[in-house]
Amino acid sequence: MPKVVIYSTAICPYCVRAKQLLTRKGVEYEELYIDGGDRKLMREMLERSQRRTVPQIFIDDYHVGGYDDLAELNAFGKLDPLLGLAPHEEPEMTQEEDDIT
Repeated sequence: MPKVVIYSTAICPYCVRAKQLLTRKGVEYEELYIDGGDRKLMREMLERSQRRTVPQIFIDDYHVGGYDDLAELNAFGKLDPLLGLAPHEEPEMTQEEDDIT
């Protein structure tokens, strides 16, 4: 399975949504917090993504972008192949997950 990395901050609703989507798919990911004073991680994220917002999501060396980009790939059936998963039906979102947006 490809390596998934999410650059995030402690308080980020879009980061939460991205992690929920990946968790529903059974995908493990590495979460790197850029708000802990580690400027090296922030620079690394900027160099890799050319963006300052979080989340920034990578599947191996492929830059997905943020949560909206991840959700779009999923909606069009393009996320599972990137993750090395067989296509399958997504469970419906719970009201709690829907309330985050």
